Amino acid sequence: MTLRAPLALGPVLALALGGTLSACDAPEGAGRAADAPFAPVYMGVETRLLDSELVNLRVVMRGARDRADVDAYARCAAAQYTLIRGYGFSRHLRTNIAVRDGLWQADAVYTVSAALPEGLRTLDAEVVVEDCAAKGIPTV
Repeated sequence: MTLRAPLALGPVLALALGGTLSACDAPEGAGRAADAPFAPVYMGVETRLLDSELVNLRVVMRGARDRADVDAYARCAAAQYTLIRGYGFSRHLRTNIAVRDGLWQADAVYTVSAALPEGLRTLDAEVVVEDCAAKGIPTV
């Protein structure tokens, strides 16, 4: 049986792979221009109750820097809606985001509940609404 030493990567290939891997590890929102003006226009929220504890929210905004901005708008709307319904918690199920003619649109679904639901994507509605107000993101 013959053991072979692993192939050494050439310096060019190593740099190329290193750059690719580090780009994959970049946090969401990375690459935003630090000097780019952020002047979002929040254009409204539409809510539809799908079931007693299931809500669909559709938000529209202009001037988002990326998906994270429109997702935050939907999350803020969901948190406020949760409080309006008399609940304290919500859980994110899914969000579809599209951009058309400069308008960012999110179609999100959340559950709402009085007790902290199971799962990793849960929201304490009061905490989220306070954070949204601090960031200037409107709610429902």
